Amino acid sequence: MEGMNDDNMHGMMMHNTSDGGMNMTNHHKMMMHMTFFWGSDAEILFSGWPGTRTGMYVLALIVVFQLAFMVEGISHSRFMKPGSTKHVTAGLVQTLLHALRVGLAYLVMLAIMSFNGGVFLAAVAGHSLGFLLFGSRVFNKPSPTVPAAKTSDLPPMSC
Repeated sequence: MEGMNDDNMHGMMMHNTSDGGMNMTNHHKMMMHMTFFWGSDAEILFSGWPGTRTGMYVLALIVVFQLAFMVEGISHSRFMKPGSTKHVTAGLVQTLLHALRVGLAYLVMLAIMSFNGGVFLAAVAGHSLGFLLFGSRVFNKPSPTVPAAKTSDLPPMSC
């Protein structure tokens, strides 16, 4: 393995052996990129998707954009009225929204881990447009009933 460079490692897979060593086998089904690349020949989220057709790749970019947009929409939305007395219901709604937001954010992260440049740009564009529409002050006027510091029902994402 010492004499092999990165060009020879493409398509190779490492397997653990029963004696604790490593065994290399040639595997030509899928090549996982570890650097950003451009092109429609990528696997995003699911094995074999979007395939080699350009139309399916564009659909995959739209899906990633929508996922990122929805993360921002959920992160900056207020679904409960201030001063609600139903604390258990409010807590359950917040928990479900948090779970949905985290799940969608992980899907975006996994899509970006395909290292496809188009997917990365689609995710950044979705997050950016979502923040512009839901989180920035461009389209959202402060409400007199909502404190300025409280702009969402959910705590900020911690990465």
